[in-house]
Amino acid sequence: MSAHTHSDAPVIAGLLLAAGGGRRLGGRPKALLAYRGRPLVENAVRVLREGGCGPVHVVLGASAAEVRERAELTGCVVVDNPDWAEGMGSSLRVGLASLADTGAGAALVSLVDQPGIGPAAVARVREAYRSPASLAAAAYGGERGHPVLFGADRWADIAATATGDRGARAHLARHAGELVLVECADVAEAFDIDTPPDLARLA
Repeated sequence: MSAHTHSDAPVIAGLLLAAGGGRRLGGRPKALLAYRGRPLVENAVRVLREGGCGPVHVVLGASAAEVRERAELTGCVVVDNPDWAEGMGSSLRVGLASLADTGAGAALVSLVDQPGIGPAAVARVREAYRSPASLAAAAYGGERGHPVLFGADRWADIAATATGDRGARAHLARHAGELVLVECADVAEAFDIDTPPDLARLA
């Protein structure tokens, strides 16, 4: 399959990593944290779609069955990561594998626990796509953050080197000279929901 649609616009898949068990939140799965009256995972899917990504694949892990039951994920490809407790690297591998036959030219990877990052930042990073070799990331005050865009030509190497909680850091470090940083501090806030005090940011 081609990485382009009939309009010749590249297919940029959204890949949402939503497997975390919220260990520092007392074991509450992050995907199900309440945000504006709905599970947090629904917000993250909406952000990817409104930012121009599709298809959207969602990687679940902790309490995956409960997330499938309680969250409205119609239209998403939902995949389970049985090894989610190993860290983000395993979820990234599972997610990229699920995209293998979609014809997407790139995957735009976002994290479920960053509700301060909205469609504007996703769209900016998405627009950095140039080819299946593209490598781009949102930056906040010059510091690399999420979302991150990985051209399809990079997926195999990322999957081979994604271990523990390092995710794609090994690939990013080795290819730092090719990484395009897209400043997003004016349109997004890159905080994580990791500890009980962070829950106030979901109000």
